[in-house]
This record gives sequence, structure tokens and C-alpha cells, in this order.
Amino acid sequence: MENDLRTLKQKAWGEVERLKPRLAEICLAIHAHPELGGEEFFALDLLSRELAAAGFAVERGYFGIPTAFHAVLAGRAARPAVAFLAEYDALPGLGHACGHNIIGTAALGAALALAPLLAALPGGIHVFGTPAEETNGAKVPLAAGGAFRDIDAAMMIHPSGRTVLTAPSLAMDALEFRFRGRAAHAASAPHEGINALDAVILTFNAVNALRQHVRPDVRIHGIITRGGEAPNIVPEEAVARFYVRAARRKYLDEVAGRVVNCARAGALATGAELTVNNFEYSFDEMRNNAALAGAMQANLTALGEEVVPCGEGLGSLDMGNVSHVVPAVHPYISIGTATLVSHTREFAAAAGSEGGLRAMVLGAKALAATALDVLLDAELRQAVRAEFAAADSQ
Repeated sequence: MENDLRTLKQKAWGEVERLKPRLAEICLAIHAHPELGGEEFFALDLLSRELAAAGFAVERGYFGIPTAFHAVLAGRAARPAVAFLAEYDALPGLGHACGHNIIGTAALGAALALAPLLAALPGGIHVFGTPAEETNGAKVPLAAGGAFRDIDAAMMIHPSGRTVLTAPSLAMDALEFRFRGRAAHAASAPHEGINALDAVILTFNAVNALRQHVRPDVRIHGIITRGGEAPNIVPEEAVARFYVRAARRKYLDEVAGRVVNCARAGALATGAELTVNNFEYSFDEMRNNAALAGAMQANLTALGEEVVPCGEGLGSLDMGNVSHVVPAVHPYISIGTATLVSHTREFAAAAGSEGGLRAMVLGAKALAATALDVLLDAELRQAVRAEFAAADSQ
């Protein structure tokens, strides 16, 4: 079986090489047409058309999300099943400064490389188009709604300054505090007003006091999105938005509750009315499956890539929600120098460079090879499942 697996990987890598000109064209086209989350119709059309042409059954508007899709191609059986997750949204003002053009095209390349091999293989390949990772990540409702119920392993790659096998991510809640006061003339009758902006400022002060009494992994950062209409009017409405993050969902729930209490204190002190909303989906921390990550590392190494075992990133991912319902892995692939930082103009340029295309091809090959490991190695599947079950019971 080992020799057969090695031969199949070589065939898949050869197919990625054959497809490289077209994959590069797609990757650069998405890079040149950046679309914000929920608006990615160009990328949706481009990726789903390629998959349909390769024989995948494609459903657009998946789960009622206009720019999401699901594509599936089965081999000799429906299971085991591997999912590649594609992202393709951009950032406002910066374009593809997180390199999602690379993520989406690498997932496409891996699926297309395996398509000619599936007729002789057990199991199937799924590609999930998951919009709006930068904002209201579509993976959250997909994970909650059972989209991955019949999947044995989910995987994706992400561009970065270095090639890193795993990196921690933080669970995150997006909290909006809307304060309603009472308008009044700020000079002639301030005593008639209830200052909603004061409630916001008191909330920030209370949050700043809270920071020294939470664990070091906690991150709380916010902005004022509305602070009043004019200096001579007591602000009738004021709004603040916060991201609250922690290394584990259980502790995040506790901290988020304390942040809400900070807002309640501001409302109580000023007499304003408070409304609390989640303005985006909540993300869970990423659980990188070590058995699955080991297979990915072996394939990256076989492809000649130097891999850092664990990185230091502390962002938040909707892939975290996926990793709580199915074994998952989320490695990072270098597109430039180690000092390259995402969400910058420099990163956007690198995502459309030769380094970005190299990472896309490498990512497609690593995804395809790791999918073959899952499909053909029963011992690996058992180890992946056992580790996932143990993590889920903690």
C-alpha cells in the first residue's frame, strides 16, 4: 500500500504541475478582482465553474449563503471523505492582504488533481466555498448546521511569512453596545440630557481596568462607531464595538460576560439604556489535529519545504468552529520573507507575486497528498478519530 500511495501522490503532484498555468491564471484573476465578504460573486463563479467542468457536483448558494458553494466528487464509495475549504474574500481598502486568492485556488488545485484518480479510490472529495472569513465567517453556520457531518477530515492552507505547520488561534466574540440617552442643549440645559457617549467612555474605562485581572491570553479591543451629532447636543445615542478573545471558548464566555458588565456599569452610571448585540459570528479556538498535521508535515517535507512545527499567531479563525465538529488542520505556507505581516499592502503585493503562486502550487500538492493519506491509510484515520474524540471529551 505504501508504494501505491507514493505513486498516487506523484500522479497528483504531476497533475498540479500540468494545471499550474490555469491555476496561476485563476489565482491572479481573483487577486485582481478583490471582493469583500458576502460579495465574492466573481470568485464564486470562477472556482465553481472549474470544479463543475472537472465532474464535481456543485451547489451554489450553499446553506442559503449567496456566495458559498459545495462541490463533491465520489470515488468507489462516499466514505471516507475529505474536505478542502476555500476562502476568497478580500479586505476593505487593501485587497487580498490576507492572501485568500491563494487559499481558494490551492483548494481548487488539490481537488482537480485528485479528480482523475478518484474512480479507483475509496471515498470522496468535497470542496466548501466559505465566504467572508474576515467578517461574518460562513464556516460558523456551516459547522453549526451539520455541513461537515459526513466528513472525516477538513483541511486548508493559509499564506504567511513562514511555512508553519500549526499556530494557535483565539476564540472570539464580537460585541456591540448601543446606548440610548436623551438629547438636550449641552450649554443651556445639560441637566435635561442623558449622555450616551459618557456611557461609552465609562465602558472603555471599565474595560481598561478589567485588563489587569484577566489571563495573559485575553485580548479586548474596541472602537466607538457612533459618538453623537454635534458638540452642543448631549449625545442621544452612542455605539461601541469590541472584539473579545481568549485561548479557550470556556474562559472567553466568562470574560465576555465581564465585558458586558462593564457596559452595564456605564449604563447604570449615566442612566442610559443599553442594548447588547453580537455584530458578527462568534469564533471558536482552532484545534489542530496532531495526527492529521503529522501527515501534512511529512508531505510538505517530501515536497522540499522547510516547516516550522508551531507558530505564534494569535488571530481568530472561523476554521476554529470547523475543528470542533470534524478533525482539521490549518497550516501556513510562506509567500515571502519571515517578516511579512498579513493585512498590509506588502502582503497584498506578495499574494499576487511569484512567491504567492509558488505557495499556491505547494499548498495544492500538500492538500492533495494529505487527502490521499486519509483516504487510503486506515491506521491514520483511526488515530485522527481517536485524537478528535479525546479532545472533544475534555
